[in-house]
Amino acid sequence: MVNSKKKDLTRLAILLVGILLVNFVASNFFTRFDFTAEKRYTLSPITKNILAGLQDQVQITVYLEGDFPAGFKRLRNATNDLLRDFDSYAGGKLQFDFVNPTSDDQKSQEESYQRLIELGIEPTNLSVKTEDGMSQKIIFPAALITYKGIQIPVKLIQTRAGISPEEVLNNSIQNLEYAFASAIKKVTIGGSVRIGFTEGHGELNDLQLSDAMKSLGDSYEVGRVNLATIPFDGLDRLKVLIIAKPVKPFSEEDKYKIDYFVMHGGSLIWSIDQVNAELDSLRGSEEQLAFPKKLDLDDILFKYGVRLNYDLIADMNAAQIPLNVGDVGGQSQIQLLPWLFYPVFVPIATHPVVKNLDGIKSEFPGTIDLIAVKNVRSEVILSSSPYSRKLEIPTMLSLRMVEQEPDPSLFQSTPMPAGVLLEGNFSSNFKNRPIPQGIDKKINIPEISKPAKMFVFSDGDLFKNQINSSDGSPYPLGFDRYTQQQYANKSLLLNAVDYLSDDSGIIGLRNKEIKLRLLDRAKIRQEKTFWQLINIGLPILLLIVCGIFQHYYRIRKYTR
Repeated sequence: MVNSKKKDLTRLAILLVGILLVNFVASNFFTRFDFTAEKRYTLSPITKNILAGLQDQVQITVYLEGDFPAGFKRLRNATNDLLRDFDSYAGGKLQFDFVNPTSDDQKSQEESYQRLIELGIEPTNLSVKTEDGMSQKIIFPAALITYKGIQIPVKLIQTRAGISPEEVLNNSIQNLEYAFASAIKKVTIGGSVRIGFTEGHGELNDLQLSDAMKSLGDSYEVGRVNLATIPFDGLDRLKVLIIAKPVKPFSEEDKYKIDYFVMHGGSLIWSIDQVNAELDSLRGSEEQLAFPKKLDLDDILFKYGVRLNYDLIADMNAAQIPLNVGDVGGQSQIQLLPWLFYPVFVPIATHPVVKNLDGIKSEFPGTIDLIAVKNVRSEVILSSSPYSRKLEIPTMLSLRMVEQEPDPSLFQSTPMPAGVLLEGNFSSNFKNRPIPQGIDKKINIPEISKPAKMFVFSDGDLFKNQINSSDGSPYPLGFDRYTQQQYANKSLLLNAVDYLSDDSGIIGLRNKEIKLRLLDRAKIRQEKTFWQLINIGLPILLLIVCGIFQHYYRIRKYTR
């Protein structure tokens, strides 16, 4: 009896020592085990390095607190789980909290709403089912990151037309790590990366680029660049150069500076209209001749691996424009009608820059041909729908075209490229050519570039925001003031610049996928009764069997 007690005490002591040892190890050494196939609960090494390198306190405020439907609760819980993981790797330099901006009185709510909108956090109108039916609720599915007085908003919902709410929610959850990690990196680098928008060739002005420059300015140092006056050492300090809708030709000196920039590893975004066609000109006259622009960029683009064609894409998947369809009682009747030359590009490519993006609105885009160039890889990231056609120019355009029902047989083609990514080692456009006059002969360009990247878009209006006609203020980039619809043009620009300016590969986190394992609703309806019987009857049956077994076991045991 004494030996038995000693053995029991020894086992108890060993158990207690083991528990204490496990607690000590767990409190001093952090680790976790992720058994999911897609590693959904595992942070990438890039994210861990960003968090480990924090020099000061980061505060994250998430506006997802409140009474939400199940889907938003799932997003809220996923966000909370992710930020807990972030906190584990941040060394105590990350704090987060969840806030309900609708919890105060009406006046305080309005002030809170206005402040969030000014910070760039857009509201979403949510339909909520109540006992009295459906009610509308304004929510802000976003977060605000603050670091040393600098603030960056983080959008948590990845909307996309044509997919189910479950897929929208799933896309949003799988994008959370990239959204927070990239925002933290941007807010901590403090605008050390320089982005330049060219000017001097009739490019989009500051008002038309207002939201583009403001949005990029939250993370980068953004300004205008005049190729005629900027010195070569000024180009060396730039990371990305954006050429947005020039209308005047580029001189050989301008192209030499662009080539110098690329040969030294600079990144470019070309947003080019090859055709003169404007909706405002059509409104002022019955017809307009669409004719080629003379930008003198064909040679340098061809050398890099693309040809921007002198044509127009007409697509049945198009944005709407307001048109006067008649007068009633002396008042104009305005109606929104689809305009075939304003295609909405729905990205189908899996590249992280466009993955899961909503439709991207364009205005009079053309087609792009890819040219095989040694050491340069090309990838189409934007293309027309299968229900499109191209119009060769010169051609006459008229607003009366909207009165004609498009013939579907004429709008059947393979998708035509309108946005291309090029990356690799480019050949110089000035290889075996003399240096243009006006360029210092001491400035030499290597024949082959350092590794470089560029995006080429066949539409100059992709990054132009609309202007409020009443007060002259700019609308958000991608917002259509006529249809009140928000397109993904801003997300495209931000993702493209992130990809071009970031050498850590953080945008690759947008390729993270969480498989959506939904129940088969048809099968549920067919087998509903069967599985109800299994779930209710099987436990009862098991209890009865166990009771009978125990009864006979006790009889056999005690009758001996």
